[in-house]
Amino acid sequence: MAAAAAVPEPSRKRARSRLRALSLTGLLLAVAVLALLRWGGFWLVSSDALPAHVDAAVILQGSISGEQARVAGAVRLLQEGIPAQAVLSVPGVSYWGTSVPEAARGYLEGKYGSEIAGRFVFCETGPDVNSTREEAEALLPCIQQHGWHTVVVVTSDYHSRRAGFLWRQAARQFPVQLWIDGVPDPEFQARGWWRKRIYAKTWYEEFTKLVWERVFE
Repeated sequence: MAAAAAVPEPSRKRARSRLRALSLTGLLLAVAVLALLRWGGFWLVSSDALPAHVDAAVILQGSISGEQARVAGAVRLLQEGIPAQAVLSVPGVSYWGTSVPEAARGYLEGKYGSEIAGRFVFCETGPDVNSTREEAEALLPCIQQHGWHTVVVVTSDYHSRRAGFLWRQAARQFPVQLWIDGVPDPEFQARGWWRKRIYAKTWYEEFTKLVWERVFE
């Protein structure tokens, strides 16, 4: 049997070079995945240190559980004496034609009492408002009409970075100073965001929106 032909030295060098390149690519990919799993949830979160006092706390619209968390966060700020009033962003009527502000007032009184409920103001948004940018553009004139110049925007923690970016863009033409307060939301957890389906779904949707708006808008 004839002896196998020796592999030329240049071919061996190219093979080793490709192997090193593949190994390095695999290592970098593994590091990137680990970094994403460890810190990816925190990329969405960016709350501000709040001042001792502001004119109002504005609560953004969200899912049912998210809205309840945001309202509870604003109530805590009221109890701490930071805002003078809380502002609830609501549509004027529900899908069934009932008044949303009336229903919201009843909920607030039942859960937090008349004193806290009496410190809430409603800013209504139209039926076409379906994004954070559009909600900011709808609420800023309401904020201006009430004469508020210092405002805390209360939203879910996973929404805080994007909300801050969009609200500060929209507020450039208004005499208002903004802070963002991100509150814990039952639909998301920054640490271990990939452990539950609802956390991962929330992360994916919010991350893609954040990238889209920062890059293309």
